[in-house]
Amino acid sequence: MTGQGARPFSLVITGGGTGGHLFPGIAVAQALLTKQPEARVVFIGTNRAVDSQALLRYGFESRVVPCGALKGKGLLAKVKTLAQLPWGLWRAWRALRQIGPDVVLGVGGYVTGPVILAAKLAGIATGIHEQNSIPGLTNRKLAGIVDRVFVSIPGSERYFEASKCRLTGNPLRHEILALAGQPSLDGPPTLLILGGSQGAHRLNTLLPEALRGHKEALPPGLTVIHQTGVADEATVRAAYQVAGVEAEVAAFFPDMARVYARASLVISRAGATTLAELTALGKAAILVPYPFAADDHQRQNALAMVEGGAARMLVEEGLTAQAMGQTIVSLVNDQPLRQGMGQASRRLARPEAAETILGECLALAQAITHSHV
Repeated sequence: MTGQGARPFSLVITGGGTGGHLFPGIAVAQALLTKQPEARVVFIGTNRAVDSQALLRYGFESRVVPCGALKGKGLLAKVKTLAQLPWGLWRAWRALRQIGPDVVLGVGGYVTGPVILAAKLAGIATGIHEQNSIPGLTNRKLAGIVDRVFVSIPGSERYFEASKCRLTGNPLRHEILALAGQPSLDGPPTLLILGGSQGAHRLNTLLPEALRGHKEALPPGLTVIHQTGVADEATVRAAYQVAGVEAEVAAFFPDMARVYARASLVISRAGATTLAELTALGKAAILVPYPFAADDHQRQNALAMVEGGAARMLVEEGLTAQAMGQTIVSLVNDQPLRQGMGQASRRLARPEAAETILGECLALAQAITHSHV
């Protein structure tokens, strides 16, 4: 069932709700189709726009299973979610019956719960991937029933059964990996600000003010690229105009590989997928962890980068434009320091993550097949 038997290998990837969950799944799917072009990949996720738009862009087949969140929700929302579970489980089971996958891989998000459970009931090989240093609620619950647990950050293995656990890193899409071997661009530094993810409104308001207050200390020719998300785009563009700072501002940049290629220093939250991209590309970073992330996992993610010498971390609580501006100035004016941080960042990278996870999935399918013979 791996492309050499009676039919091509079939993989279901389940998860979503954020790009941080979905993009690692897309990376594994790309690795599979590169290795076995005849294979079939189907995503089972949510009906959120971030999922449908990304999958449409990459051309993957997809299904939707209804599922709500539990953690951090009010009583009414929790009751609604629990009442929805049997219907979600039935929808997931029916979809798996129709697809007939060899393996189901969960990449995070609440939708993975009913899909992985349905796969287990159907006797299908299963695995989950945990991107963050501290596992999310869904993965902690599912870890007991899956065949494999793939983790991204050293130390997070302690939350899972050792015999199931594999330290793989966080899978990266082909277009990001393709940049990894390219030399850095010469010329004045480029500051890339990623304020378009969950909870980044504070970054969006802080950065124009920080740069305005330190305009005279910035190097000549500095380029600013700021991704804002839809809600803040107009406000941020206006703030840069008031500050007298030239900046390329957009809600989202569809070609992130092009934007990353230009960046000398990145300011970002500390989501696991973004950090995996920064390490693969060897980028120096200023990280401001999202303070309301589940179990404060973004702070732990950022600490791994700081301890590795790849980043500076600023805590949002009490963070001022003055402190942010000083940190930016200290780095954009010191190319050797940035280069050293970039080299340290690259040492933390695991660019082979997608291939490693795919290899494990193919081996699981073989093991299940042989056990049925």
